[in-house]
Amino acid sequence: MRAGALIAFAALVALGSCGRGGEEREPRAARYSSSGSLCGIPGLEGQVIAPIDGPGACGIENPVQITAVSGIRLTTPARVNCSAARSFKRWVDRGIRPAVGRRGGGIEAIRIAASYSCRSRNSQRGAKLSEHAKGNAIDVSGVILRDGTRLSVLENWRGDGRRVMRKMHRSACGPFGTVLGPKSDRFHQDHIHVDVARYRSGPYCR
Repeated sequence: MRAGALIAFAALVALGSCGRGGEEREPRAARYSSSGSLCGIPGLEGQVIAPIDGPGACGIENPVQITAVSGIRLTTPARVNCSAARSFKRWVDRGIRPAVGRRGGGIEAIRIAASYSCRSRNSQRGAKLSEHAKGNAIDVSGVILRDGTRLSVLENWRGDGRRVMRKMHRSACGPFGTVLGPKSDRFHQDHIHVDVARYRSGPYCR
């Protein structure tokens, strides 16, 4: 009887160990299935969409549409490539969220002003093709806090909330190769433009 009991106990231990081992070997992305894993990045929510073709040099070969990042929804889905999506995730986690902190209960949503768009830079005739036309860029106009407060680049860059806006702007330099805000020119008074274009001299942040 004692030998039989020992065998039964050993079998139970082995089954329990198998269950725990299987859980530990589960891919990290699978454990985030409820919050998304777009572009192989847990917490990046959205979907893969059909290739965007033209006209001309415009388009995205492998586009995605982001709807939320780390549990923070986007007011408008952002259509970009995975390179821009990954950089945006880093900016949200390491820049935007820390810049806001606990103010207003934290961030409820990020206000997206633009993502993919087949156009020239600043929509100016004769200008070079915008990074937006390649799926490399996102424009952020502000954030909505959980208490309903809205902080915008246009209204808060120079007023109450300017520390938040300016920290957001500074923290984008690194995750992105280009960062343009109100100090850059007249075209960026109401949003922060970020894109993944890279330069030999390093990030261009204004």
